[in-house]
Amino acid sequence: MHNRIDKLREKLHDNEAVLISGYPNIFYYSGFTSEDAYLLISHDICCIITDSRYIIQAKEQAKGFVVMDIKNGFNKVFSQTNAKYIGYEENIMSVHEYKRLRAKLRTNQDLVEMQNIINEQRKIKDADEIKKIAEAEKIGDAAFEYVLKEIRAGKTEREIALMIEFFMKKQGASALSFDTIAASGKRSAMPHGVATDKVIDKGDFLTLDFGCVFEGYCSDMTRTVVVGKADEHQKEIYNIVLHAQTAAIDAIQEGVKCSAIDAIARDIIKNAGYGDNFGHGLGHSVGIEIHESPSFAPKCGETVKNGYVMSVEPGIYIDGFGGVRIEDLISIENGQTVNLTHSPKELIELK
Repeated sequence: MHNRIDKLREKLHDNEAVLISGYPNIFYYSGFTSEDAYLLISHDICCIITDSRYIIQAKEQAKGFVVMDIKNGFNKVFSQTNAKYIGYEENIMSVHEYKRLRAKLRTNQDLVEMQNIINEQRKIKDADEIKKIAEAEKIGDAAFEYVLKEIRAGKTEREIALMIEFFMKKQGASALSFDTIAASGKRSAMPHGVATDKVIDKGDFLTLDFGCVFEGYCSDMTRTVVVGKADEHQKEIYNIVLHAQTAAIDAIQEGVKCSAIDAIARDIIKNAGYGDNFGHGLGHSVGIEIHESPSFAPKCGETVKNGYVMSVEPGIYIDGFGGVRIEDLISIENGQTVNLTHSPKELIELK
């Protein structure tokens, strides 16, 4: 944690500090696992402000931080720091919270936006972070293998989603990365079709998008199967998406623009006649949060770097027919692309 704090301090001028209020960055910089806290990091102070319920926990988890009670913590810490400008998370903090905290500043202090500076480090995952993400993805792989034996016509999307979720928690997941997507038949044309009570029919596409949290880090994977025998149109759509995903993964390497990776998959789908049926970006970074920066998207000008963990998830979605998405998580380690997802990707037809 202290290496992360040192790197953050390197980006701050002598008269600057940061006030972190969002859970992802509280956890990242301190290891504290409660949302009810603030971190104040400057060149002269490193403290955590929380209420009495979490004082003992904060002292145990946030080693090296001074722990202050929220009753008088802000007045004390703002008066002690030499920082004139206090950077805050403008994407997180509400207007009400901003006004309340601003009133506690000294007259020569001010709040300034610093979300990008606070977030920047999290783009590059260290070996321990990648290991935790890989373990979360391993749980997802096992869940997919398990649920394939349970999927059949007559069950509902919700039943299948609950099986996946229960299995992942039994395997050591502390939470879900997001609400499990289980979309069948025509509903599979909805990229974020969260599970409903719809009964799965013979011949349906079934798209399953799910993930879990392991030791604070998320996983994410998607597989699409056919419940029964696939028709020719289903096979066509599936194989186009698989080709797009495989080609994009093969092209990922350090120094390549993120937008160029997106374009590889997007052009394959477009040239097959389905460009208008792929409306979202190719992928996103995954870490403490399920959607982090950067992304594989047309307007992302960043380049792939060592330590990135990214999803690769092309899809084709046809209203009134259904859709296919295939998603893996990849990491860049020692300059090499490593696929963290090991579930099969060939078209699965469940008899």
